[in-house]
Amino acid sequence: MKKNWVKLSLFYVGKSSKNHQIFRAKQWNNKLEQIIKNSIYNEKYEKIGFIKDVFGPEDSPFISIKALPNQSFNPDDKIFTKIS
Repeated sequence: MKKNWVKLSLFYVGKSSKNHQIFRAKQWNNKLEQIIKNSIYNEKYEKIGFIKDVFGPEDSPFISIKALPNQSFNPDDKIFTKIS
């Protein structure tokens, strides 16, 4: 099954009490629902974490991202994932 790179259009909200980065989706469609537990990558396609949860309203949900240990995470970076 071929996986395609997708740039996530996100707005940074802040950090949760569990040290997850919380974002709000600027653009969303039903195809993106399958990104839960997917790895996320920076512009250099280096793995920087994974999507822990997607929650909230269906049209613009919140996305919880857990960074990898000892990985620098800049919320202003462009974030990519793969979907099939």
